[in-house]
Parts: sequence; C-alpha cells; structure tokens
Amino acid sequence: KSHQSRNSDIPALSETSDELLKESGSEASFSEEEEERTSISSATGGDTASSLASKFSHPNTVDPAMPPISSDDKLSTFEQVLPWTSAVVWPLMLTVPLVLSTPSSPWHFTKVFQPEWYEYDPNDKTQSPKPLGLILGILAVAVGQMFVWIVFYAFKFGSGREPLAVQSKGAPSYDFWEGLRTHIGQPEGFVLLFVYLTVTWMFKLMPNSYYSFEGTIQWRETFICLVIQDGIQFLNHYLEHVVSPKFYQISHKPHHRFTNPRLFDAFNGSLADTICMITIPLILTANIVRTANVWTYMAFGSSYASWLTLIHSEYAFPWDGMFRALGFGTPADHHVHHKVFKFNYGHLFMWFDQMAGTYRDPKSFAPKLFNKNV
Repeated sequence: KSHQSRNSDIPALSETSDELLKESGSEASFSEEEEERTSISSATGGDTASSLASKFSHPNTVDPAMPPISSDDKLSTFEQVLPWTSAVVWPLMLTVPLVLSTPSSPWHFTKVFQPEWYEYDPNDKTQSPKPLGLILGILAVAVGQMFVWIVFYAFKFGSGREPLAVQSKGAPSYDFWEGLRTHIGQPEGFVLLFVYLTVTWMFKLMPNSYYSFEGTIQWRETFICLVIQDGIQFLNHYLEHVVSPKFYQISHKPHHRFTNPRLFDAFNGSLADTICMITIPLILTANIVRTANVWTYMAFGSSYASWLTLIHSEYAFPWDGMFRALGFGTPADHHVHHKVFKFNYGHLFMWFDQMAGTYRDPKSFAPKLFNKNV
C-alpha cells in the first residue's frame, strides 16, 4: 500500500464492512505486519524468518485451559458481573494524589512530610523547586500503572475463561510476565517521561501553580488537561500519517507493526513518535492550563498514562459500550486504527475524529475483523 492510499478518500459511514475493508486495503493487500513477515522471510528464509518475525507480532493461539468467550456466548450472571470488578482500576490509578491530598486522609501530605520538603515560592528567584513534587508525580504514574497491571491480570485470568477479544482472529498469545517486562523496559515511554518530568520540574519550566501543594485534585482542570492533551495528540498523530511518508517510516510506523496490539504494546514505538505524540502535547497542555496544582498534575499524568495503556488492551472491557456512547476511547476504537491504519487517530476521546470525519465505529468491521459487541 502506498502511504497516500491509506489516508485519502475516506468513505462515508453508511458503507458496509466489506466496502470499508476493500477501500482501506485490509483485504486487497498485506497489512504492515504481514509485510514485515514477508520481508524477513524473503531475506533470511525458513526457520530463521519465523524466529525473527516473532518480534513484530504476537501469535494467536487458544489456551485449552482458558476457553475464550465469544460474542455469541450466553454468560451466567456471575460471568457478566465479575468483569465489572475491573472498573476499580479507575479510582485506583489516582491513589497517590487522592491519598495524599484528601483532607480527611490519615496520610495527608501535611502529616507525612515536613513543611520544608514542599514549601516553595516560585516567585522567589533565590529558591529552587523542591524535588518532593517531582518524586510524588513519578510515583503517582508508577502506582497507577501498577494497579493497571494487577487489575488486568485479574481480568484476564480471574474467571477461568479468556475475556472477549477485540479482534475476530483472537487475542495475541504471550507470556504475561514477558509482556510486563517489555512494557516497563520501553525507553521510548517511561524513560523519556522520567527525563521530561525531571527537566521541566527542576528547571522551573512549569507554570507557578503546578508547584503548589495547596488544596486537592481539581477535577475540572484534570479533565480539561486530558481533553487538550488528546486534542493535540490527535493532530500530531494525523500529521505523522499524512505529511511525510519518510518521517512516518522512522517515527510512527514502528508502533504500527502491531496490527493486533496487546495492553503492553502501548509505549512500544520510536523515540521520535513519543516526542511528537506525548512529550510535545504534554508541554503545550501544561502551558495552556496554567491554574492546576501539583495534585491535579499528578491526577492528569497518572490517568493519562493508564488510559493510554488500557486502550491498547487485546480484550474488550465491560464499560466500553458506555464509554463509546460518550465518545470516550476504548480498546476496540483504537484497534480500528492499528488494523486499518487510517481511522480513529484520537486516543482518549473520539470527539476529534467525529468532528474531522475520521471516526469509524468498530462494528463497521464486524464480524470480519472485529468480534461483535466489542
């Protein structure tokens, strides 16, 4: 497929699944994942090609000990209710700012830390920012991610049946701990985030309000930060696809080798892609929303990183239908982009795609590419 053919002549929403597939090139030609397999095979041949190709995709196999749930299965009340317990991940990802900033909390920051650890006047040129806010911010993201991993593990293995896969060919099969190690070890994700947070905080590059420990989480500002961040990310994401084929090859294509992504592929890409899609939007968002305090900054960072991870899940979550009705991003919405390449450039919110005419409901591709009811 040429770069241009993947990003032009967007079809109307009324088109059928087959027409969408034909127009997008998903049937007519190899996917990028298959292109990688083919190029490796032709270059090395045989068994070596198979071993090398494994780094570009995850095999799809069924564990006989965990029969997968299908769209047509009639589930018991227990099987319907149990997955909803995973919704606890949403408040848990905010554990650090909630526990430390809630006035009634026994672990309120004033009871845990000495005043000299957090008191700082940004207008006093003789003072330097206290590292406590930076340390707690990094901790907030780390704890949020930890709870995402724990809840996802329980969601994946807790019922004894594999959850409903987003894609009709099934969820990729992999060792959970290998996936976790790969996720944590991505320099394009957490390492770059650590460097960004450290530099911007310690060199006084954040608005003055971000250094304030006064108050608690400002929910309005947190939501506004998420919307602005995703709006800028949507624009940068779209531009990566359409502006320059050469830049796309070195920036975003490494992430697109996952045509059936798993949760742990969220930050697996390139350094250039992470700078364009995450770092630049973070800088701009912080300088647009200039009234957030440190707890709001933590809540925004933790919820953003956690939500970005969740939409790469290989399984549908029980709240996805409600989210889609509100225009919030779901795994199936993001799988459309990974599978078809040219739709659903937004991540947390589908509003920008809906306004731009680039949104496609996953059901448009069911049952050929996606399972029903995802």
